[in-house]
Amino acid sequence: MNVPSEGSKLPTEGEAREFGEDFRRVRAEIAKAVVGHTEIVDGVVTCLFAGGHALLEGVPGLGKTLLIRSLSEALQLRFNRIQFTPDLMPADVTGTTIVVEGESGRDFQFRRGPIFSQIVLADEINRATPKTQSSLLEAMQERSVTVGGTTHELERPFFVMATQNPIEQEGTYPLPEAQLDRFFFKLEVGYSSREELAEILDRTTTGFEAEIEPVIDGPRIRAHQELVRRVGIEDSIRDYAVRMVLSTHPQGQFATPTVNRFLRFGASPRAAQTLVLAGKVRALLDGRNHVGVEDVRSVAVPALRHRCLLNFEGEAEGVSTEEVIRNIVETLPTQASLG
Repeated sequence: MNVPSEGSKLPTEGEAREFGEDFRRVRAEIAKAVVGHTEIVDGVVTCLFAGGHALLEGVPGLGKTLLIRSLSEALQLRFNRIQFTPDLMPADVTGTTIVVEGESGRDFQFRRGPIFSQIVLADEINRATPKTQSSLLEAMQERSVTVGGTTHELERPFFVMATQNPIEQEGTYPLPEAQLDRFFFKLEVGYSSREELAEILDRTTTGFEAEIEPVIDGPRIRAHQELVRRVGIEDSIRDYAVRMVLSTHPQGQFATPTVNRFLRFGASPRAAQTLVLAGKVRALLDGRNHVGVEDVRSVAVPALRHRCLLNFEGEAEGVSTEEVIRNIVETLPTQASLG
């Protein structure tokens, strides 16, 4: 069995139960405002408890911003929203140094930007230019911001919850691969069903106002994040996650014919970290202190879809990275072959 660190112990039954209760409480508060999208809500809350960032993609009007804003209301964390537009500059995100006139003369002061929060909604992130998008890279990875040669630490927990429109739409810029890789999950938000749309109309055309209560604070979230890392994982399950990531590498040892035909690049080591951490969250939700194969399988698509790049043939054939990932999940043996 793989143990995260010396002296750590597996979560107890009571700790797993408390984790599940808090997870469901946050999910229930979001459901007061958001109709349907159960898998998307679960994915966003999984990112929260695993300590990762989330990217939600879908056409305008599907409730992506509402979902993230509802999440922020259920958390006792400082929240800021940044509306990404083509004229947004990096300093509008990180902050800038300004000259202040004082009694002793001129002085330089750093004015913090909206990134200095604990949960940041980057709304329509791909409406801004790649230069502005890159202003989030350091914050998302190191949880710090460097301006004018000075590094400023961000308060933890820190999350970037971003929304984006499909790249086929007008006025959008594809996110740099380095930034996509920093998102824990990419969640694709689809259309509501007939029943869900009727419920949305009932809520939005009758004066209904959702009253979301804050149910969990920062220290509690950090405690749960530490608990997630204490969940055990057998060497064989860890190897399964490793082989799943290696299977996305074209012409690699574990690549399937579908991967070799349609992918140009595969997933990075961050993808393996995501598979394991998200699998640990799933295990805790099920009351277990060990990760199973199905835990890893269940998070493969949101963990890998944005980390794999199609080649020309894949784009020409209209193949999605999700189809390629599902092919890997369906064909990858759970046990490594001895040969």
